[in-house]
Amino acid sequence: MRMRKKKNLEKRLEECKSNLIIIDKEDRNFNTANTFKDYLDYNKLFGNNNPVHLEIGCGKGGFICAAAKQNPNINFIAVEKTANVIVSACEKAKKEGISNLIFIKCSAEYLPSYIKNESVERIYLNFSCPFPKKKYANHRLTAKPFLEIYKKLMAKGAEIHQKTDNQGLFEFSIEQFSNSGFKLKNISLNLHNSNFEGNIVTEYEAKFVALGQPIYRLEAYL
Repeated sequence: MRMRKKKNLEKRLEECKSNLIIIDKEDRNFNTANTFKDYLDYNKLFGNNNPVHLEIGCGKGGFICAAAKQNPNINFIAVEKTANVIVSACEKAKKEGISNLIFIKCSAEYLPSYIKNESVERIYLNFSCPFPKKKYANHRLTAKPFLEIYKKLMAKGAEIHQKTDNQGLFEFSIEQFSNSGFKLKNISLNLHNSNFEGNIVTEYEAKFVALGQPIYRLEAYL
Protein backbone atom coordinates (compact mmCIF):
# COMPACT_ATOMS: atom_id res chain seq x y z
CA MET A 1 0.00 0.00 0.00
CA ARG A 2 1.36 3.40 -0.97
CA MET A 3 2.38 5.56 1.99
CA ARG A 4 0.37 8.76 2.43
CA LYS A 5 2.50 11.88 2.02
CA LYS A 6 3.31 13.44 5.37
CA LYS A 7 1.78 16.81 6.17
CA ASN A 8 4.08 19.77 5.41
CA LEU A 9 6.71 17.37 4.06
CA GLU A 10 8.63 19.90 1.96
CA LYS A 11 8.79 22.38 4.85
CA ARG A 12 9.94 19.68 7.25
CA LEU A 13 12.64 18.54 4.83
CA GLU A 14 13.84 22.12 4.48
CA GLU A 15 14.06 22.42 8.26
CA CYS A 16 16.31 19.35 8.28
CA LYS A 17 18.83 20.71 5.78
CA SER A 18 21.52 20.98 8.45
CA ASN A 19 21.73 17.18 8.68
CA LEU A 20 20.16 16.07 5.40
CA ILE A 21 21.53 15.87 1.86
CA ILE A 22 18.85 15.36 -0.79
CA ILE A 23 19.80 13.72 -4.07
CA ASP A 24 17.03 13.47 -6.64
CA LYS A 25 17.92 11.40 -9.69
CA GLU A 26 15.88 9.17 -11.95
CA ASP A 27 18.53 6.93 -13.52
CA ARG A 28 18.52 3.54 -11.77
CA ASN A 29 20.88 1.88 -14.27
CA PHE A 30 23.98 0.55 -12.51
CA ASN A 31 26.04 1.20 -15.63
CA THR A 32 25.21 4.90 -15.87
CA ALA A 33 24.12 5.97 -12.38
CA ASN A 34 27.58 7.12 -11.32
CA THR A 35 29.03 8.88 -14.32
CA PHE A 36 30.07 11.88 -12.18
CA LYS A 37 31.72 12.31 -8.77
CA ASP A 38 30.81 14.76 -6.03
CA TYR A 39 32.41 13.21 -2.97
CA LEU A 40 31.36 14.14 0.52
CA ASP A 41 34.00 15.97 2.54
CA TYR A 42 33.85 14.12 5.86
CA ASN A 43 36.03 16.63 7.64
CA LYS A 44 33.76 19.48 6.53
CA LEU A 45 30.58 17.59 7.42
CA PHE A 46 31.67 16.29 10.82
CA GLY A 47 34.61 18.52 11.77
CA ASN A 48 36.92 15.54 12.28
CA ASN A 49 38.50 12.53 10.61
CA ASN A 50 36.84 9.83 12.70
CA PRO A 51 35.93 6.46 11.15
CA VAL A 52 32.77 6.38 9.04
CA HIS A 53 29.94 3.87 9.34
CA LEU A 54 27.12 3.71 6.78
CA GLU A 55 23.55 2.42 7.13
CA ILE A 56 21.69 1.77 3.90
CA GLY A 57 17.92 1.88 4.37
CA CYS A 58 17.75 3.61 7.75
CA GLY A 59 13.96 3.80 8.01
CA LYS A 60 12.81 6.14 10.78
CA GLY A 61 16.29 6.26 12.26
CA GLY A 62 15.91 4.33 15.49
CA PHE A 63 18.98 2.16 14.94
CA ILE A 64 21.32 4.78 13.53
CA CYS A 65 20.45 7.38 16.18
CA ALA A 66 21.12 4.87 18.96
CA ALA A 67 24.38 3.76 17.33
CA ALA A 68 25.58 7.36 16.90
CA LYS A 69 24.84 8.21 20.53
CA GLN A 70 26.62 5.10 21.76
CA ASN A 71 29.68 5.77 19.58
CA PRO A 72 30.52 9.51 19.61
CA ASN A 73 33.96 8.85 18.10
CA ILE A 74 32.46 7.38 14.92
CA ASN A 75 30.81 9.38 12.14
CA PHE A 76 27.58 7.91 10.80
CA ILE A 77 25.93 8.32 7.41
CA ALA A 78 22.37 7.04 7.00
CA VAL A 79 20.80 6.52 3.58
CA GLU A 80 17.08 6.26 2.85
CA LYS A 81 15.43 6.79 -0.54
CA THR A 82 11.92 7.72 0.68
CA ALA A 83 11.39 11.34 1.73
CA ASN A 84 8.32 10.41 3.78
CA VAL A 85 10.50 8.13 5.91
CA ILE A 86 13.83 9.92 6.12
CA VAL A 87 12.25 13.13 7.39
CA SER A 88 11.25 11.33 10.60
CA ALA A 89 14.80 10.05 11.05
CA CYS A 90 16.28 13.51 10.53
CA GLU A 91 13.85 15.09 12.96
CA LYS A 92 14.67 12.44 15.56
CA ALA A 93 18.41 13.08 15.25
CA LYS A 94 17.92 16.86 15.49
CA LYS A 95 15.66 16.54 18.52
CA GLU A 96 18.23 14.37 20.28
CA GLY A 97 21.11 16.70 19.38
CA ILE A 98 23.17 14.06 17.56
CA SER A 99 26.10 15.76 15.85
CA ASN A 100 27.98 12.74 14.42
CA LEU A 101 25.19 11.71 12.04
CA ILE A 102 24.06 12.94 8.63
CA PHE A 103 21.38 11.61 6.31
CA ILE A 104 21.35 11.22 2.55
CA LYS A 105 18.10 10.87 0.62
CA CYS A 106 19.03 8.74 -2.36
CA SER A 107 19.00 5.19 -3.67
CA ALA A 108 21.97 2.93 -3.00
CA GLU A 109 22.87 2.87 -6.71
CA TYR A 110 24.23 6.42 -6.42
CA LEU A 111 26.49 6.02 -3.40
CA PRO A 112 29.74 5.72 -5.42
CA SER A 113 29.14 9.23 -6.75
CA TYR A 114 29.20 10.71 -3.26
CA ILE A 115 31.19 8.36 -1.03
CA LYS A 116 34.88 7.85 -1.71
CA ASN A 117 36.29 4.42 -2.38
CA GLU A 118 37.73 2.64 0.67
CA SER A 119 36.36 5.24 3.09
CA VAL A 120 33.68 3.29 5.02
CA GLU A 121 34.64 0.98 7.87
CA ARG A 122 31.23 -0.63 8.41
CA ILE A 123 28.00 -0.98 6.47
CA TYR A 124 24.67 -1.81 8.12
CA LEU A 125 21.79 -3.47 6.26
CA ASN A 126 18.91 -3.67 8.71
CA PHE A 127 15.63 -5.26 7.61
CA SER A 128 16.02 -4.39 3.95
CA CYS A 129 13.05 -4.96 1.66
CA PRO A 130 13.19 -8.67 0.68
CA PHE A 131 11.63 -8.24 -2.79
CA PRO A 132 10.33 -11.85 -2.58
CA LYS A 133 9.52 -12.25 -6.28
CA LYS A 134 12.48 -13.71 -8.20
CA LYS A 135 12.14 -11.22 -11.03
CA TYR A 136 12.99 -8.44 -8.55
CA ALA A 137 15.99 -10.23 -7.01
CA ASN A 138 18.47 -7.64 -8.30
CA HIS A 139 16.64 -4.98 -6.26
CA ARG A 140 17.66 -6.71 -3.03
CA LEU A 141 20.40 -4.79 -1.23
CA THR A 142 22.52 -7.93 -1.01
CA ALA A 143 22.27 -8.75 -4.72
CA LYS A 144 25.63 -8.96 -6.49
CA PRO A 145 25.44 -5.52 -8.19
CA PHE A 146 25.02 -3.85 -4.79
CA LEU A 147 27.75 -5.98 -3.21
CA GLU A 148 30.12 -4.78 -5.93
CA ILE A 149 29.29 -1.19 -4.94
CA TYR A 150 29.93 -1.92 -1.27
CA LYS A 151 33.28 -3.54 -2.09
CA LYS A 152 34.50 -0.25 -3.56
CA LEU A 153 33.32 1.81 -0.59
CA MET A 154 34.74 -0.50 2.09
CA ALA A 155 38.05 0.36 3.73
CA LYS A 156 40.56 -2.38 4.48
CA GLY A 157 39.17 -4.57 7.26
CA ALA A 158 35.63 -3.21 6.88
CA GLU A 159 32.55 -5.34 7.55
CA ILE A 160 28.92 -5.53 6.50
CA HIS A 161 26.43 -6.28 9.28
CA GLN A 162 23.06 -7.57 8.12
CA LYS A 163 19.87 -8.26 10.09
CA THR A 164 16.57 -9.49 8.70
CA ASP A 165 13.44 -11.33 9.71
CA ASN A 166 13.13 -12.87 6.24
CA GLN A 167 14.62 -16.36 5.95
CA GLY A 168 14.51 -16.32 2.16
CA LEU A 169 16.42 -13.04 1.97
CA PHE A 170 18.95 -14.32 4.50
CA GLU A 171 19.62 -17.49 2.51
CA PHE A 172 19.86 -15.44 -0.69
CA SER A 173 22.29 -13.04 1.03
CA ILE A 174 24.57 -15.82 2.23
CA GLU A 175 24.77 -17.17 -1.32
CA GLN A 176 25.42 -13.73 -2.82
CA PHE A 177 28.09 -12.83 -0.26
CA SER A 178 29.86 -16.15 -0.80
CA ASN A 179 29.72 -15.88 -4.59
CA SER A 180 31.08 -12.32 -4.43
CA GLY A 181 34.22 -13.19 -2.47
CA PHE A 182 33.07 -12.32 1.05
CA LYS A 183 33.78 -14.36 4.16
CA LEU A 184 31.07 -14.73 6.79
CA LYS A 185 31.20 -14.84 10.59
CA ASN A 186 28.89 -14.52 13.62
CA ILE A 187 25.98 -16.04 11.72
CA SER A 188 22.84 -16.29 13.85
CA LEU A 189 19.57 -17.96 12.90
CA ASN A 190 17.84 -16.62 16.02
CA LEU A 191 19.60 -13.53 17.29
CA HIS A 192 17.43 -13.00 20.35
CA ASN A 193 18.02 -16.56 21.47
CA SER A 194 21.81 -16.29 21.21
CA ASN A 195 24.65 -14.93 23.33
CA PHE A 196 25.31 -11.99 21.02
CA GLU A 197 25.95 -8.78 22.96
CA GLY A 198 25.53 -5.16 21.95
CA ASN A 199 22.55 -5.55 19.64
CA ILE A 200 20.64 -2.34 18.92
CA VAL A 201 16.99 -3.20 18.33
CA THR A 202 15.38 -1.48 15.33
CA GLU A 203 11.74 -0.47 15.05
CA TYR A 204 10.94 -3.42 12.78
CA GLU A 205 12.95 -5.80 14.91
CA ALA A 206 10.96 -5.01 18.05
CA LYS A 207 7.74 -5.72 16.19
CA PHE A 208 8.95 -9.03 14.76
CA VAL A 209 10.38 -10.23 18.08
CA ALA A 210 7.08 -9.46 19.80
CA LEU A 211 5.41 -11.74 17.25
CA GLY A 212 7.87 -14.52 18.08
CA GLN A 213 9.68 -14.38 14.73
CA PRO A 214 13.39 -15.26 14.64
CA ILE A 215 15.88 -12.56 13.65
CA TYR A 216 18.70 -13.57 11.31
CA ARG A 217 22.08 -11.86 11.48
CA LEU A 218 25.51 -12.12 9.89
CA GLU A 219 28.76 -10.23 9.43
CA ALA A 220 30.53 -10.24 6.05
CA TYR A 221 34.08 -9.13 5.27
CA LEU A 222 36.62 -9.34 2.47
